[in-house]
Amino acid sequence: MEDKKVRIIGAGLAGCEAAWQAARRGVTVELYEMKPHKYTPAHHAPTFAELVCSNSLRSAATDNAVGLLKEELRRLGSLIMEAADATEVPAGSALAVNRTLFSEYITDKIRENPYITVIPGEVTELDSDLPTVVATGPLTSEPLAKEISRLMGGGELHFFDAAAPIVDFASVDTDIAFFASRYGKGNPEDYLNCPMTKEEYDAFYDALIHAETAPLKEFDRELQTDLTVFEGCMPVEVMAARGYDTLRFGPMKPVGLPCPATGKDAYATVQLRRENREGTMYNIVGFQTHLTFGEQKRVFSMIPGLSEAVFFRYGVMHRNTYLDSPGKLDATYRAVAYPNLRFAGQMTGVEGYVESTASGFVAGLNAALSVLGKEDFVFSPETEIGALAHYVSHGGISSSFQPMNANFGIIAPLDKKVKGGKKMRGAAYAERSLSRIGEYLSEIQSDENSD
Repeated sequence: MEDKKVRIIGAGLAGCEAAWQAARRGVTVELYEMKPHKYTPAHHAPTFAELVCSNSLRSAATDNAVGLLKEELRRLGSLIMEAADATEVPAGSALAVNRTLFSEYITDKIRENPYITVIPGEVTELDSDLPTVVATGPLTSEPLAKEISRLMGGGELHFFDAAAPIVDFASVDTDIAFFASRYGKGNPEDYLNCPMTKEEYDAFYDALIHAETAPLKEFDRELQTDLTVFEGCMPVEVMAARGYDTLRFGPMKPVGLPCPATGKDAYATVQLRRENREGTMYNIVGFQTHLTFGEQKRVFSMIPGLSEAVFFRYGVMHRNTYLDSPGKLDATYRAVAYPNLRFAGQMTGVEGYVESTASGFVAGLNAALSVLGKEDFVFSPETEIGALAHYVSHGGISSSFQPMNANFGIIAPLDKKVKGGKKMRGAAYAERSLSRIGEYLSEIQSDENSD
């Protein structure tokens, strides 16, 4: 029925999750996706939910905020988490996936769902009278971005993020690089480690900070003089420029990774994380970059063990776009000025795969409830899924709204002090949150397959 239809624009993580949650409740979904007719500069596969920046969904532990968010989504019936668990590859204490299988899994589920109709082609206009979830991601096409800006009164912001290179395992010199997980946690074969002496680090650092960066795409040149980089996906060369030791306390931290030959930590260590289940591909952890491809080959080949490395994919950098959401979106990701219009994904100001999924879950659930004539469902900020929605709708203490990952800094404070340090506080947050999610389940699931 026409009055029980939701229009979702964009078949990324957030859009697919939103479509799935609406369909679970018996609502007809029209899912618009411009691929394969048109691609963003960062996307290459025709399948849905393509992972661009990394294959990692980060920590699997529930005493970590993003690990908790994943568990919340699992219990709530997330399609994205179902796909991640089904296509997992070894990654120590993190959850990483085979990107190709992950995307294919979600695409098949979406296309097979009888409530979801996929409509190919680019959307350039929005009808604010139709129940709609906009989940076009950080690389929203220019015509639609202008349309959103018109409806929302401008105020969209821009930043850049970058993806790390991937190398062929067979080309890594394992006489130098060694398998180990930091502090011996997890499977030691999940990570390859390339140790550096001070002399090697000095040469690498000098080459990196003087390396040539790639020119920006034509559509981003107007922002070239005011380049802002999100901290969570900062190019390695930008990080290095902050100071000599920045990398040694960041992605090249050597502690907990003693060299087999010496039994001691190196001066600096580069980690490579398994990219696929077969272990044929490894990505260079924390090495998101905007260097030219030639410079990436030259500089990253200076890393011990990678002198003959074959690069399956070089790092790339691209533009992200997000709304100035506080006051413009509510805690269900609904546009305050347009009750039928919701947003989901990184455009809202959440940052990260799992966070985008969470926003899609909330937006899709509530879009369905709305067309079914039911009350909105607002998650408590005592949960991580609710804390993210609250952050997007209210912002932080700064007057300048910035993208946010899942973290315990945005969740509602505990009502009592917890002894035992960070890990025990994280466990307390998780216990409270998952108890809340348990209370929500019966209420949320009662709406599935409603008439």
